[in-house]
Amino acid sequence: MSSGIRNEITETKRYLRKQLLATIFNQFDGKLMGLSDEDRGNKYRKMSKDPYSFFRGSAYLFYYDVTGLPFTFHTPENKPTWLLGDLHFDNISAFQNEKKEVVFDVDDFDEGYFGSYLYDVLRMVVSIRLMSSQHGYTGDDTEEFVESFLNDYIGQLQRFYSGEEDPVQLQFTKANTSGPIQNVLHNLEEKWTSTEVESSAAQFDSIKTAIDDDNLVDLSHQEKEEFLRVWEDYIESISSNIKKHPQFYAVKDVMKKAGAGIGSTGLERYYIMIAGEGHSNIILEAKEARTPIPAYFFPYDETFWKENQHQGRRVVHTQQAMHHKADPYLGYLTFNGHDFYVRERSLFTNELRDDDLQEFDSMVDTVKTMAKITAKIHARADVDIEDGLMDHHSEEAILHEIESNRTRFIQQLMVWSAYYQKVVEADFQLFNEWISETPKLQDKTNKKPIRSQ
Repeated sequence: MSSGIRNEITETKRYLRKQLLATIFNQFDGKLMGLSDEDRGNKYRKMSKDPYSFFRGSAYLFYYDVTGLPFTFHTPENKPTWLLGDLHFDNISAFQNEKKEVVFDVDDFDEGYFGSYLYDVLRMVVSIRLMSSQHGYTGDDTEEFVESFLNDYIGQLQRFYSGEEDPVQLQFTKANTSGPIQNVLHNLEEKWTSTEVESSAAQFDSIKTAIDDDNLVDLSHQEKEEFLRVWEDYIESISSNIKKHPQFYAVKDVMKKAGAGIGSTGLERYYIMIAGEGHSNIILEAKEARTPIPAYFFPYDETFWKENQHQGRRVVHTQQAMHHKADPYLGYLTFNGHDFYVRERSLFTNELRDDDLQEFDSMVDTVKTMAKITAKIHARADVDIEDGLMDHHSEEAILHEIESNRTRFIQQLMVWSAYYQKVVEADFQLFNEWISETPKLQDKTNKKPIRSQ
């Protein structure tokens, strides 16, 4: 084949893929999300940092690509798993649960939906590959990380299925973790037990003193009045078995902020200080919820939507299903025509840092724990929970598809994830080219540096 024909074929493929990227981004960020040029610039500036950031911000591209592929190990449509929907390295962190216990668990439920478990697993193993590449690990190292994740995911499901462990009760704490995750949990425990920190947390007198963020703004008088009116709907939505007296939820202060995460850009957020009891003010976060991305690509699930027509309620149900001890402030409301979910805005959280993942053994320990957490959220959010929407055990349905040929399952996902890592890296280059060729996006994307979140 002559070099001219080869170049023509290569450039045609790149052109067509770039056009596909443009179509998908314009449809989701433009038409469906309704992001302004400014918001799209903010989002794309974060995504243009590296392939992993691009992957985080383009979940719709991921689902477009993978839902049409004939993977061998899907569970049948009548035995779905409750998915996190956007599982990756940065959506698992350390925080306090309602009993003030420090745990390591998933922390972002915006894309929760019903479907095959395999999509969460596929998204996570690609995330592992991109994160490994970003930290300079070799190809052989990365293969071991992915294989460790898959083996431990299966192993944890087997322990649930045999009754050795209970997904409803299992938590990941300092006692049953190791490496960087154990260190992150230990550091957060020390931060909480500090007399100075504990005292200051109980006595802050405004949202701005509790949350150090220059992007918080006051509401107009009219907007605040309307927000206070719908706040009654939030109180009504709280589970009756944990709801306190109405005065407990009395609003003392409320401020607004635009979404900060890559995927959350353009979503409205409100921070609300409520009275609580005694002198301990409590900060809640009301975050806008939209139709989850997987829903655009999966078969329509009438059972799921019958219970989750309100997008905020859907997110609340997802968190309640996946967490051992769910936030007691979980609730939802509708404000200015948009659905929101409400949760506590914990002042005591901790995430893995780049420095925590520089050693091979540290990465292995981390992916193993993340695999167990993935198995836990999948096995817990089914018939095991009181208000579950399923009539089967997810771990049994998943293992039925995997156990007959575990070796092939691992090989298939390792080969596919290595392939899709290259797709993401090539798409990242096309994405940046597309921005540079689109004047209004180039102008907004290059306008100013993104403040670290």
